[in-house]
Amino acid sequence: MLNLASLNPQQREAVESLHGPVLILAGAGTGKTRVITFRMANLMAHGVSAQNILGVTFTNKAAREMLARVSTLIPSKKSGSREKVEKPTICTFHSLCVRILRRHIELLGYKNNFVIYDQSEQLSAVKKIVSHISGNKELSDPSALLGLISRYKNSGELRMPVTDAGASRIFLSILNRYQSALKACNAVDFDDLILLTLRLFKEHPSALEACRNLYQFVMVDEYQDTNSSQFNLVHDLTKVHQNFCVVGDDDQSIYGWRGAEIANLLELEKYYPTVKVIKLEQNYRSTTTILSTANSLIKNNARRRVKNLWSKNGDGSKVILHTFTDDEDEAKTIAEEIEFARIAHRIPWADQAILFRTNLQSRPIETALRKTGVRYHLIGGQSFFDKREIKDFMAYLKVLINPEDDISLLRIANVPARGLSDVTMERLLVASQERKCAVYAVMKHSDVLGEMLPKTRENVLGFAAMIEELRAPLSAPEPLSLKTWAQNLLERVGYFEDLRRSEKAAEAGENRIKNLRELMETMDSEEEGSRMGGAERLQNFLETISLDNDRFSDKDVERQAVTLITMHSCKGLEFPHVYVVGIEEGLLPHARSKVEGTLDEERRLFYVAITRAMKTLTLSHCEGRRKYGQSVPAHPSQFLKELAPEFIEHASVQQRKPVTVNTGKSLFAAMRQATEG
Repeated sequence: MLNLASLNPQQREAVESLHGPVLILAGAGTGKTRVITFRMANLMAHGVSAQNILGVTFTNKAAREMLARVSTLIPSKKSGSREKVEKPTICTFHSLCVRILRRHIELLGYKNNFVIYDQSEQLSAVKKIVSHISGNKELSDPSALLGLISRYKNSGELRMPVTDAGASRIFLSILNRYQSALKACNAVDFDDLILLTLRLFKEHPSALEACRNLYQFVMVDEYQDTNSSQFNLVHDLTKVHQNFCVVGDDDQSIYGWRGAEIANLLELEKYYPTVKVIKLEQNYRSTTTILSTANSLIKNNARRRVKNLWSKNGDGSKVILHTFTDDEDEAKTIAEEIEFARIAHRIPWADQAILFRTNLQSRPIETALRKTGVRYHLIGGQSFFDKREIKDFMAYLKVLINPEDDISLLRIANVPARGLSDVTMERLLVASQERKCAVYAVMKHSDVLGEMLPKTRENVLGFAAMIEELRAPLSAPEPLSLKTWAQNLLERVGYFEDLRRSEKAAEAGENRIKNLRELMETMDSEEEGSRMGGAERLQNFLETISLDNDRFSDKDVERQAVTLITMHSCKGLEFPHVYVVGIEEGLLPHARSKVEGTLDEERRLFYVAITRAMKTLTLSHCEGRRKYGQSVPAHPSQFLKELAPEFIEHASVQQRKPVTVNTGKSLFAAMRQATEG
């Protein structure tokens, strides 16, 4: 029999509750994966065939991890001369539906070798349909329309995503043509997988009966994240045999914005009246102080299943709360604290993480970490410095400092379009290689230009003249505002207008422009302004924010770097030392929460962030925050008042100022020089 001695009493009760509906309320860090895998192994130890056990989760990574763990718990069987391990089915919701549809989709008029369209293929199908639609911007933009179709399919009750009656009729017409186009190609999209399975179960009871007979014991992980369609799917499979075990935590339900229904967990008794509820409250991750802080916050949500996390890991340090002047001060201080911790206390970068509510908050943090020499990697969003508009802007700056930078010049020569086609630039590149000089130099060679058509020659000369015109202010004797110069540069080349024109959604173009303005606000340094020329200051700016490829492109960066991550992306992760920044009204809770009535979900999001910390937790808010170049007042989040004060230590200004030595360097910089140089 399976050895259950390593489980605590509540975990063991969950593992031994094999029949009937079971709800395992697994708080953060309470070992839910361990319970799920042990329970599956225990079912097999009690004679249940592996093929009759189904485990469903949300990511392929989680499914693979569970299957690997279960495999270590199941004894192998001899099959001839070979050892064989029977394994249960563990997969995502969509993978489960593919399995079912491959066997039964012919009942719905498809062939069982159907293809699943990815987003680009879906977009192509939609573009053909909407090419003749005009007037309604939301319905004539293919990307926006795909989003509406997905929302409609995932709403469970198929709620109309547009409110206007006329627009609703157009939407349904487009949807029907889209579905017909896919079926004509024997294709389905990602959302269809669950909807077609539900339709199969409704229209063909024999297929549903076959699936119920196959999957006699069903377990669902992260149940609080299920939407209406996913709930209906597992309910169809289990409502007869009732061998239905779900694992989840309503306090970690943070995906309501993408359709997750917390009611699926809170109201489980409505559909399974005899459900047995088992609470896992012993946390193996965090200190008592961190857990007590989290408990004091989440108890303010009235609609929840009460649980109280506790730990045997000791009290640990108090939670540190910083108040900063602005987000630049916040980023700089945290970057220095992280590096001080690495040098003075031997805490690796990889043991430290910075959590924030929105991706836009990463910009000052990334900049501060670069300046401090701290390696980092960003999860849950694209790095600010990897965005297309930022890379284009940086390429312009590099060309204006050094026109012989071929890589940068080739990037921006035809951005925005100015008649310098790929063919033209390829000819110039070949000519430069033949003459062993830069592309910019051959743009002025009369023999190279003489081989071009008059219009092409005019475009090449015009580009070269523009570069010289834009460079001139950098060498002028009078003081230069790099911010103003850069704004004039982007206006002069038409880049802002090009962004507005190239993005299908107007908001997307404006967001890219705002990103550029955000970066330009950092270009002028008060210390350098009076003693350096424009070119030298621009060179310093580029050196400050440019990536050191040897340092930051390491394949093992995730194991050697500070993690930057949004709160929505951090669920399921843990870090010894966590910084949660920007805990302010409008950010956390987000400004939309008051309009949309999602304050409880915002509180759960903060709870998730807190419970990622294992040893130390540092929180911070600012008195002011820069938004697209403007400094605006910021106010502490209402959630900070809900944290039990006995677990919080307010950091004084003296505490957080870097200690300096007589060289003028901060202490951590001096220590790093001593230990590394």
